Amino acid sequence: MTDQTFTARLDDARQQVEARLDALLGPAPLAGETARPPTLMAAIRHGVLNGGKRFRPFLVIESTRLFDGPQEAALRVAAALECVHCYSLIHDDLPAMDDDDLRRGRPTVHKAFDEAGAILAGDSLLTLAFDIIADDATGLEPAARLKLVSALARAAGVGGMVGGQALDLAAEKSPPDEAGIVTLQAMKTGALIRFAAEAGAIIAGAGDNERARLHRYGAVVGLAFQLADDLLDLTADSKTMGKATGKDAGRGKGTLVALHGIEWAENRLGELVNEAATLLSPFGAKAETLVEAAGFVAQRKN
Repeated sequence: MTDQTFTARLDDARQQVEARLDALLGPAPLAGETARPPTLMAAIRHGVLNGGKRFRPFLVIESTRLFDGPQEAALRVAAALECVHCYSLIHDDLPAMDDDDLRRGRPTVHKAFDEAGAILAGDSLLTLAFDIIADDATGLEPAARLKLVSALARAAGVGGMVGGQALDLAAEKSPPDEAGIVTLQAMKTGALIRFAAEAGAIIAGAGDNERARLHRYGAVVGLAFQLADDLLDLTADSKTMGKATGKDAGRGKGTLVALHGIEWAENRLGELVNEAATLLSPFGAKAETLVEAAGFVAQRKN
């Protein structure tokens, strides 16, 4: 697969997911909803429909395609996952958390609206994510939807992304050792990426061994994603990144790059890409896009 072909696949998935998110975040209330307050919906849409690669949704779509699973279900689960991811960004940007004014080159939600609006927008997106998956419109049997809801809840909650954010805040006061950094990053960044990779196996009804292999692949890609992010935080400028850079170093947060250096990190990224390819080798050519995805993460510039 050429870089151009991979980029086209990624862009196609992004467009599909954004169109679905645009529809899901429309003004008309769903059955069981009383109304959708316009200001709240504007804050939600500001926090979601603001660009981005939609890499996590892309992994859901491609991991489902690996098993020839239903693409409509994949698209809905991808949109749900992006709701969780965007909620986390909205809340992470708040003054009580990472205190950022810029996200994807635009004012963060609490800057464009206010802090209360940002909190409510995040709350709304988190609950909407599970609504989307649980809905009959997802087109999966109830047992499959239950597995997806459970897996996403574990990935997003106290033992996953939210717990990772708590560890990240604690790291500003007491920098963790290397094992602590790995745990923090596996939770804050890695958990949703692991879910994204594993979700396709659940959607398609793949076996336990296949699901476990995709889970491990997601863990490798998640580590590569965070390692690349830490490198970019040190080497890229805020204009390229669309957000502030150098903040982790400024706050004294420990990272694997800070511990081992840039050269080590670059070599480790190469090892992780190879590991991802090895994990997917049993699937042959059908896994080519997912293999390319690991390389994309390692080489990204923003």
